[in-house]
Amino acid sequence: MQKFICSVLFLSLSIAGFAQIDARMFRYPDVSDSQITFSYAGDIWIVSKNGGTATKLSSPAGEEIMPKFSPDGKTIAYSGNYGGNIDVYTIPVTGGIPHRLTWHGYSDRVVDWHPNGKQVLFASRRESGKNRWNQFYLTGTESGLPQKLPLAYAEFGSYSADGKTIAFTDKSRLFRTWKRYLGGMAPDIWIMNLETKKAEKIAVSDANDELPMIKGDKVYFLSDRGTAKRANLWVYDRNTKAVKQLTHCSDYDVHFPSMGPDDIVYEAGGKLYLYNLSTATSHEVKVNLVSDQLAMIPKTETVTGSISNYYISHDAKRVAVEARGEIFSVPTEHGYTANLTQTSGVAERYPAWSPNGKYMAYWSDKSGEYQLVLRNMEDETEETLTHFSEGYRYNIMWSPDSKKIVFIEQDLEIKLLFVDSKEVVVVDSLNSGNHYRTANFSVNWDKNSEWFTWSADCKTQNSVIAVYNIKKREKHILTSGFYDDSNPVFSADGKYLFFTTNRNFSPEYSDFQGTWIYAKSTMLAALPLTKKVKSPLSFRNDEVEITKEKDKDKTDEAKEKEKKKEEKKEAKKEKKKGTQIDFDGIEERIVLLPPQPGDYGSLETVDGKVLYMNSSDDEKALKYYDLKAREEKTIIKGISGYMLAANGKKILAVKGTKAAVISPAPNQKMSETINLKDMQMTVNPKAEWEQIFRDAWRLERDFFYDKNMHGVDWQGVYDQYLPLVKQCVTRWDLNFVLGEMIGEMSSSHTYKFGGDCEYARSLNIGYLGVNYKFANGHYKIAHIVNGSPWDAKTRSPLNAPGVDVKEGDYLLAVNGVPVNVSKSPFAAFENMANKSVELLVNDKPEKKGARKVVVKTIRNEYRLRNLEWIESKRKRVEEATDGKVGYIYVPNTGIDGQNELLRQFMGQWTKPALIIDERWNSGGQIPDRFIELLNRKPYTYLAGRTGVDSPVPYVGHFGPKVMMMNGWSGSGGDAFPDFFRKAGLGELIGTRTWGGLIGISGAPQLIDGGRVTVPTFRLYDPDGKWFREGHGVDPDIKVDEDAGQLAKGIDPQLEKTIEVILEKLETKPFVKPPHAPYEKR
Repeated sequence: MQKFICSVLFLSLSIAGFAQIDARMFRYPDVSDSQITFSYAGDIWIVSKNGGTATKLSSPAGEEIMPKFSPDGKTIAYSGNYGGNIDVYTIPVTGGIPHRLTWHGYSDRVVDWHPNGKQVLFASRRESGKNRWNQFYLTGTESGLPQKLPLAYAEFGSYSADGKTIAFTDKSRLFRTWKRYLGGMAPDIWIMNLETKKAEKIAVSDANDELPMIKGDKVYFLSDRGTAKRANLWVYDRNTKAVKQLTHCSDYDVHFPSMGPDDIVYEAGGKLYLYNLSTATSHEVKVNLVSDQLAMIPKTETVTGSISNYYISHDAKRVAVEARGEIFSVPTEHGYTANLTQTSGVAERYPAWSPNGKYMAYWSDKSGEYQLVLRNMEDETEETLTHFSEGYRYNIMWSPDSKKIVFIEQDLEIKLLFVDSKEVVVVDSLNSGNHYRTANFSVNWDKNSEWFTWSADCKTQNSVIAVYNIKKREKHILTSGFYDDSNPVFSADGKYLFFTTNRNFSPEYSDFQGTWIYAKSTMLAALPLTKKVKSPLSFRNDEVEITKEKDKDKTDEAKEKEKKKEEKKEAKKEKKKGTQIDFDGIEERIVLLPPQPGDYGSLETVDGKVLYMNSSDDEKALKYYDLKAREEKTIIKGISGYMLAANGKKILAVKGTKAAVISPAPNQKMSETINLKDMQMTVNPKAEWEQIFRDAWRLERDFFYDKNMHGVDWQGVYDQYLPLVKQCVTRWDLNFVLGEMIGEMSSSHTYKFGGDCEYARSLNIGYLGVNYKFANGHYKIAHIVNGSPWDAKTRSPLNAPGVDVKEGDYLLAVNGVPVNVSKSPFAAFENMANKSVELLVNDKPEKKGARKVVVKTIRNEYRLRNLEWIESKRKRVEEATDGKVGYIYVPNTGIDGQNELLRQFMGQWTKPALIIDERWNSGGQIPDRFIELLNRKPYTYLAGRTGVDSPVPYVGHFGPKVMMMNGWSGSGGDAFPDFFRKAGLGELIGTRTWGGLIGISGAPQLIDGGRVTVPTFRLYDPDGKWFREGHGVDPDIKVDEDAGQLAKGIDPQLEKTIEVILEKLETKPFVKPPHAPYEKR
């Protein structure tokens, strides 16, 4: 038994300016009879099987992956991006110029070599009916056109020595970050005879079985089925059917084992190991690398593209900007840009300038947790005001006197901090919320810093207007919650509260089914705070001013001067008196303002005007309503947000990465933007990666729906993976470690992506929507992808009206350039997406008699091929049921899935029965509305003198239904069949679903723009039981995706479903009742 405690050390030795590194973080290894190849720092390397100093073979931008030795060990095939897409390349083990084998806009991932040593097996989605599964291809021999294998779905696999058999998985979770998973997506291993297309599933379990490797009568594979629930090496004996565990790594999972002539090489804990097939033992392979470690060198970066937050100073002279975890002071017009924090490896967030300009407050995690830091802008000193043990906090909202701060935490508590005493008071707590709500939460202060107001929660699940009195430390609720009231702000004189309220009820009716929604329901409202204050829309009456005797000799100028003096005196008196609120009957004083109902938010007040963002139009706009003139004006269009300076005289307008200072007046433009290009910082990658790791760990701790972290020792997980972070040499490495860490929670929807990675250039490909064939020395159009007749929007360019190209024609040239058959035909369309191209085609493989045709290419074929796939299923159902059964495919539960459901439903709802196919449903929304559409019952019928009697509801399918599902159906694709069963709509047919209904609702991003998702809620049933996370929805009738049947073009799940629905039509059809005889009345 081998137990590997996977830790990583880091040693360095200076060699001519480079370092010889005792390296870790090896990825995707493979082994020959004498050498090991692997990916390190995104490049392909090679080293002796005995270890030692490795040699780098590749060095383009981007990440090269999946290196595989040819059977003779002289060549390595791998996936990389030299030409704008991830394609298959080969390179001699001695180095040289890479040789390109594939040209396509979709990713081509190397899987294995064919035993003949001439072809490389790779996985691609290029012809998949839905962009959720790969298929296997072999690189061409006579031409550059790959040969497709007869496997409907295939991810990883290997050939037998004679090339007649292939072991493969039709699913894979190798790139997923969900450990101890046992759901319907768990891969099984299939073995297929490629000549007879007979297939069998082997070593079946609920665990994840991956990367099968055939060696004689044995199949070696990766599985997490052991007691430690870690991925380890296993072996299956094809003769005895026995399964045996070979390695016992318990601290880290084994990753990407690959077989050579005598050994299996694998990575665990960042280290390389060899498992000898003869001795059945493993040992570590020590590898040194000579590298400049370029990705780890501190660098000066312009961070304009990494802006997270802005905050304008009280006088609008400067703007505080948060970018990549640093706080910058940027002049709005003249001067220099200053990096105030200069702390790569520390995150500072949500800067806020105090109204007096003396302080800058922000959250900093320098201590290891986010604390509120106050920076004195005069002497540049910093003071930490809080000492929280954990948690994440959002916008900092200063009082006008610069002595108090309000903020909200991720646990929905609203807190008030007194700057001088550092006292923190809990003011309120929201009942529900997510990251997006808390990130946009705000309060508004009155002019004297005695009150602040916000949108509070109530039992009706509407928002109510709340105010808090600082002196008495009391909260008061001003509205009842009968309507949703939000965005409250005090008027400048403290006499009113203005807010938004959802009180407009003007339905918009559907053209398809008579249902309705209430969009644009928001109105602007004013609330006089005392009974003496008049409505801002009170009746006005013009009166003649009577000149008094003592004023008759005064000039108009003198009168005006005296009037202003009196107003100033009155204002001082009002300020001294403070904001007065009369709570008795306060809601009855609400006044609705004249602007038409819309989608309003982000209220502010200044000089007798109410400012607000209007999202009702095609273009967002900042507007104001002038209370004196009683008219609405547009300040500026097309911005994404704004902030009013504390003095009320200027506005910071933001649009993407552009910002400008404008006035609160009509017809403003962002003609002079603030210079944000001088924001520079020194990025220390190692320090930043450790901060990102710590931040990701904290986000899971603070936002995960279960505070007990599914029983996982979360601190222990941090301690376990931190050593690997210290060995990362690229941002890709860090993403890998982040994925391993969050995977320990054993939860769905734990993903990691993005960040400051090295990305290769991208080059588009133009597509014609065809399948090619190599014949007579040329490429032939074997098939034009037809899409579907009920979707006129998406079609092959060759199917456009008037285009004279047909199946069987040869493609001879593109834009006058002969097609090079040593390359894939797609090479002729590089950088031609959505462009007009001239094709030279002929029905013979020669130029004589050829014709020129001009068409416009498409950018990708995903939708087109999916439509053809859907239509093929629909036709099969129509033919097999004599047109009695409709077929509806629902790709996801997002907006496009919603659209597909309705589109296909409206075309088939009158059929006696329906098949709902939600296989490969990738989720999205919670699909309760989907079920409402399918679950309509007839409440009555309308009988007239002529025509057909109509049901109510007018559009509804009342006949039998069944649903198809499989292991790819997940998230909303789990909920859809679960709800379908609960509604009693029909049987579920296929295989168990993914099993992931712990959902996500947003989380803060990491400082370099990367993200980890945090599952923030979980679904449970009305009886209080959790949805079976990591298991999925069980089918009523189980039907496997039989690889052998699928290879012959038969969909066994669909065939069984047709059988079931026909039986239901026979035994339980819906029959519309006839009405009683007409009455004599």
